[in-house]
Amino acid sequence: MNKRGWLAIAILILLIPLAAWSQDGFRDIQKQVTEFTLKNGLTFIVLPRHEAPVISFHTYVDVGSVNEDRGITGLAHIFEHLAFKGTTTIGTKDYRKEKPALEALDKSWNALRAEEIRLPHPDSARLAELTKDFNAKQDAASALVENNQFGQIVEQNGGVGLNAMTNSDATQYFYSLPSNKAELWFSLESSRFLDPVFRDFYKEKNVVMEERRMGVESSPTGKLLEEFLSVAFKAHPYRDEVVGHMSDLKAISRDDAIAFFKKYYVPSNMVIAIVGDIEPAEAKRLSEIYFGRLPARPKPEPLRTVEPPQIGERRVTLHEQSQRWLLVGYKKGGALSPDDPVYDVISDLMSSGRTSRLYKSLVRDKKIAIQAAGFSGFPGQKYPNLFLFYALPSQGHTNEECLTAINDEINRLKTEPVSAEELNGVKARARAGLIRALSSNSGLAMQLTYAAVVMGDWHQLFTSLDKINAVTAADIQRVADEVFVDNNRTIGTIEPVN
Repeated sequence: MNKRGWLAIAILILLIPLAAWSQDGFRDIQKQVTEFTLKNGLTFIVLPRHEAPVISFHTYVDVGSVNEDRGITGLAHIFEHLAFKGTTTIGTKDYRKEKPALEALDKSWNALRAEEIRLPHPDSARLAELTKDFNAKQDAASALVENNQFGQIVEQNGGVGLNAMTNSDATQYFYSLPSNKAELWFSLESSRFLDPVFRDFYKEKNVVMEERRMGVESSPTGKLLEEFLSVAFKAHPYRDEVVGHMSDLKAISRDDAIAFFKKYYVPSNMVIAIVGDIEPAEAKRLSEIYFGRLPARPKPEPLRTVEPPQIGERRVTLHEQSQRWLLVGYKKGGALSPDDPVYDVISDLMSSGRTSRLYKSLVRDKKIAIQAAGFSGFPGQKYPNLFLFYALPSQGHTNEECLTAINDEINRLKTEPVSAEELNGVKARARAGLIRALSSNSGLAMQLTYAAVVMGDWHQLFTSLDKINAVTAADIQRVADEVFVDNNRTIGTIEPVN
């Protein structure tokens, strides 16, 4: 869970348990955390918790859709799928036969792709012949696959929560196992990054392409989000959907995936958190045995592209068979910006449930929207991003009415100092959210890796409360005055087709 994630939890829970926690309690937890880095550059963060015989594991790879080059958008997400396909010993019936079958399949696909893009146009007879050959070779390779063996091994050994996610900033893998199966995790997780086989590649490509069809091309809101991001960001890869562009997805090859893996899935580009019933010394011993096998390679160079300053309002409107939607985004700094805690406070003020300013104004009082909120960190947080407001107008009301009402609430931030009562409520909810998150091994493992990679130090997970507590009413007014201005905003709307 990233920083925005734990704030989302924070605004949903009650404040009653707060008295049971002191700052000393947070410090005690930090003292129990052990961090070490293997010789190959892979960093581990270990927090022992012996209340239950379970361990949660979280692998954070510092690669997301922002790291994709033109022509391979969507590959970070495709690779997430491939990471569950196994190794030369897991997921195969006979790798000695499977390896040449995969090579023959790649050769067939390359020939088919070359014909598909041949100018001035492909030969239809040749295309049919190559398609038939490709399907036959894919069937031959698939016959040698032991489907879902990686997941079956985890499940048969008591594992739960096996999953992964790709976003703009990162790719993350996670699950939990009984503590007496800890060595199994070290073996499995290291093997899929030491000895991966990108089997079922073309099938998984098709799965991601279908995700795009369903989530973007067949969804009015999905289309709006894609168009909105492409307008809001002129240069930075936050402009591209994580799922990628369809033309790129069609063209990506297994060789592209292998090159992507070799460049970004290197030990120095990964952080792993382990939280649960294990001692740090044992975790270090097992990590050296298993993850120490991963070859050291240079950490990829940082992203070069920087979004230029926005100098004028931008708008995009879609006309769809859909209800109205309104998006309003303002450019802001990334997670390391000194003002990022201020945006977290504004997010809470504007969107913390039925007591939030936007809900009370647009939904409860004016009844011009059925949903309205605003939050920081869209579509990612690592780099300068957007503070996004949105509203879903109620029947008989318009996007412009909602925009005016949102502007009124923004102007309140600029002209009326937030009361001490409101500000104290935000800070109490943030504290409550961290307390709630500390009760979950898996959630805490997520947050430790996020803080280590994006914030630069896992200690930032705990010092984030100090930063929020330091936010003043004057800070909120200053940031609102500087950032929530017309020349810095992008507006996206859906208007129903008449």
